Amino acid sequence: MTTYKEAGVDVEAGDETVDRIRSTVRDTFTPGVLADIGAFGSFFEPDLDGVEQPVLVSSIDGVGTKLKVASRVGRYDTVGQDLVHHCVNDIAVCGAEPLYFLDYYGVGALASSRAEAVVEGFATACTENECALVGGEIAEMPDVYGTDDFDLVGSIVGLVDKAEIVEGDDVTPGDVLLGLPSTGIHTNGYTLARTVLFEEYTVDDCPPELGGVSIGEALLRVHRSYLRPIRALVETDLAHGLAHITGGGLPGNLRRVMPDGCEAVVEYDAWERPALFSLIQEEGDVPEADMRQTFNLGVGLVAVVRKADVRRATERLEALGETPFRIGRVESSCS
Repeated sequence: MTTYKEAGVDVEAGDETVDRIRSTVRDTFTPGVLADIGAFGSFFEPDLDGVEQPVLVSSIDGVGTKLKVASRVGRYDTVGQDLVHHCVNDIAVCGAEPLYFLDYYGVGALASSRAEAVVEGFATACTENECALVGGEIAEMPDVYGTDDFDLVGSIVGLVDKAEIVEGDDVTPGDVLLGLPSTGIHTNGYTLARTVLFEEYTVDDCPPELGGVSIGEALLRVHRSYLRPIRALVETDLAHGLAHITGGGLPGNLRRVMPDGCEAVVEYDAWERPALFSLIQEEGDVPEADMRQTFNLGVGLVAVVRKADVRRATERLEALGETPFRIGRVESSCS
């Protein structure tokens, strides 16, 4: 006779883990949450006061191979924050406010301490972004994942008034591209970064180029949330378009908010490229084109604003402690 546990799935350990994270998850609940974790479905009643035509905005994403770095370092609270922030940013650039978040946590063998650290990261980021963590799934699958492997996927739902949706329709030639700094690589390009850096360094090495920061620390810097600066621009109608710079880099993501007849022209010498990106390029002899299409290169968010509004937008962002900088412009394209 073979038990489920002997086959590699410990249901009791999973239940115990859920019990330990229950209070952490509850702490993220907002007034719209109508059910505790553990129900078959999550119930949420949005506050629609002042919203004339409510539209739900959803997104789903993962952390990618940044998880491999977390495993090397042995730190797991940051990747949970990464995932929430990535998802929040993806709907915020559409003008939406986050409502609730759900996660998938897949493992080869459940390590409760790691799972709890990941969920703590989810909870920290959800609380900071006023977004409820309403449920999730822990899947122990030894036939799919290696013993020490794990995967994270997050799904988010937000709300926007239809008239306030930001899609880039108002972008016109002559508009200015304002960039906001990233905290590092964020969550894209880690396969290339790991391939290059771990040929030469360990996670504990501190190359002089990084100013005393270890490789592990630099690679695990949390993908930041841009919700507050985005909100400030959207509320004042200062953004014609907003781009979260993720996979595809600046060219790939700016293209997503350019209407027909417009193209974004980025001046790559307009800001100082963070040392981590330069180190990756130098150590791996990575072509500049690959760098631009793979990494954010120090710019995590771009706001497309009218030239006449640049000063107001800059002042608005600086009032929040941001350091916006002009990185280019919108020109007419041939199409």
